[in-house]
Amino acid sequence: MSAHDGSLPPPPSRFEFGASEPLIFEQHGRANTYLPDGRTLEEFLPKELLRDELALPDNSELDVVRHFTRLSQRTFSIDTGFYPLGSCTMKYNPRINDAMANLAGFRDLHPFVPDELAQGALALMHDLERYLAAIFGMAAFSLNPAAGAHAELTALLIAKAYFAKTGQRQRRTVIVPDTAHGTNPASAAMVGYNVISLRSDSRGRVGVDDIKAVVNDETAVCMMTNPNTLGLFEDHIAEIAAAVHAAGGLMYYDGANANALMGNARPGDMGFDLMHLNLHKTFSIPHGGGGAGHGPVGVAAHLVEFLPTPVVRREGDTYRLDFDRPDSIGPMRSFWSNFAHAVRALTYVLANGGDGLTKISQLAVLNANYLRVHVRDFLETPYDESCRHEFVASAQKLKRETGVRALDLAKALLDHGYHAPTIYFPLLVPECLMIEPTETESKATLDGFIAALRGIVEQAKADPEAVLATPQKTVVKRIDETRAARQPDLRWMPPAV
Repeated sequence: MSAHDGSLPPPPSRFEFGASEPLIFEQHGRANTYLPDGRTLEEFLPKELLRDELALPDNSELDVVRHFTRLSQRTFSIDTGFYPLGSCTMKYNPRINDAMANLAGFRDLHPFVPDELAQGALALMHDLERYLAAIFGMAAFSLNPAAGAHAELTALLIAKAYFAKTGQRQRRTVIVPDTAHGTNPASAAMVGYNVISLRSDSRGRVGVDDIKAVVNDETAVCMMTNPNTLGLFEDHIAEIAAAVHAAGGLMYYDGANANALMGNARPGDMGFDLMHLNLHKTFSIPHGGGGAGHGPVGVAAHLVEFLPTPVVRREGDTYRLDFDRPDSIGPMRSFWSNFAHAVRALTYVLANGGDGLTKISQLAVLNANYLRVHVRDFLETPYDESCRHEFVASAQKLKRETGVRALDLAKALLDHGYHAPTIYFPLLVPECLMIEPTETESKATLDGFIAALRGIVEQAKADPEAVLATPQKTVVKRIDETRAARQPDLRWMPPAV
């Protein structure tokens, strides 16, 4: 069958690699043959590191390289397949970003080098901060925070410092809608604030009257994600901001979903006083795998003095780090930022330009709505209206009819070569599948995903047990989820002799 005859080839499985890979010290071969006769590897290692009960691996260099290469080929990544994770924006990471971050002048620069020897790096940080402020309508940004949740904490500490200076220490309440990003309540608790959880209305949005009913002289911050975690734009945001401001509170914008509006709408224009960005979501720096993130925090003009130290100052043609900021909340982490990610983000901004950043968000919204109108043919979509960059489907009806849950659909997708969408969030939609395609995926990829998900739903209706037995093509098959949660056995034990 030709790939050009209008049909789609079957998606490749990313996991079909045969039998399970033995651990490296379970493999034996040609190790240490390069040592002279009568010598052992132990002679070349510090004796305090050697353990009698754990023998050294017996492997050659070639065996070790092949072992870890095989393991790497089993790891799902954005370079190998489609990640429709809602609220995570797993977009492609352009290689030019890494090339720029790997320039010797950036890569080898020590963070404590004197300012006069780091002018290029300081200029880069200054320019990125100015671009972010312009794109999102804020007075200034700090590049200091290490990631999104860290940035939430930073922003709330800024709010706390502001209220302390203005004699409003009684403001200790944070409003968090149930459609806000999941880490918001934890961040509020970290700074000693009390959380008021606000239920969304029948439209999946925050009601203006509901906000007015809870704001008072104890309100510190209203934390909102817009568009929210249902993928819906809060269309009364100006009225909500006005109500919070009238009560003396601050508006905080969680930037987890900024990929939906970058270049098209600005949180500052909506009335937000504080915000953060996830550069690993919106500006294409690497995401996942336990690596570093980056969470710049933006503020309106009346909060600039409280930003973390240091900030980059431009004075004529030179740049310097400014630590002399008496009202600052102080540094939030060691060094000044996750600098390599700042390089990647600025590269992304300059490579795309203003028009390109606008188009990125528009394509993200287009792709999400393309998926939504196809998926609603075979799964419920509780909020069936135009979404932003993501949408939420539900397998609740399918579960009632067949016993097949959202979790089972997610596991079955693995056999088709697709990473599972988010299925445990948002909590207000039972059996949810939170799907975000991002702007970087092609129509062919989206069509393949739709066909796979549709096929799984049809199989669930015809033969639910087959779906309940998935995945079958992955190295690790279906596990006992309850036991795995209650009795996680992470220790390798040698086989009994």
